Amino acid sequence: MSKQFDMELFLAGVLTGSQATQQRHVRQAKIIQAEIAERWQRETPWAWQRKHLVWFLEQRLKERSGASQYYYLLTVRLLARRLEKPWAFNRCQGIRRPHGRC
Repeated sequence: MSKQFDMELFLAGVLTGSQATQQRHVRQAKIIQAEIAERWQRETPWAWQRKHLVWFLEQRLKERSGASQYYYLLTVRLLARRLEKPWAFNRCQGIRRPHGRC
């Protein structure tokens, strides 16, 4: 039996802000982790590629509000920072709006 990955411990070194903000990032990171694990069987962030996070932003959040998409984008950027990856994600990543606006 394997031990469950501790997302809070994983993010501890890069979390800043209020306690509520930190809890939101951890909660959202756990949701991202669960979605990627279900789709690609990649249980830990160390196994992720940029395409997995782009997929999450584009496919799993397309029906969410712009504010929700933005907060998840902040969490994705935090995950990339913790992984020490040069991955860039922009405000329009995954947000599909009419007339090319995001």
